[in-house]
Amino acid sequence: QLQLVESGGGSVQAGGSLRLSCEVSGLILDYYSLWWVRQAPGKEREGVACISSLGGSTNYADSVKGRFTISRDNAKNTTSLQMDNLNPEDTAVYYCAANGDSSPYCRLDYDGMDYWGIGTLVTVFS
Repeated sequence: QLQLVESGGGSVQAGGSLRLSCEVSGLILDYYSLWWVRQAPGKEREGVACISSLGGSTNYADSVKGRFTISRDNAKNTTSLQMDNLNPEDTAVYYCAANGDSSPYCRLDYDGMDYWGIGTLVTVFS
């Protein structure tokens, strides 16, 4: 059964850290580029970070560059998002998404991913 299940969300004080994980089942992850996308209340969905299927090149939104790190472990069929120095503007539901491709690059503004998780809520309080 194909599933993307996020975990690791929660509430944290500004300046703190969280690590989100996404466990993928039903796919051979080697052939998929992976994204973390967030949606804050009243705002549009925003690509935060992505990692390509070939070569593992990464791309980050300017708002998280230097604070967030995306990674993937194809052997464990997981992707993670390490989030450091969080601020209240990072409060959102975070989704992982996967798209089947064979690409050395990924675009943050791409919104046509094949598969999505149900999301995990991150709340950052000051």
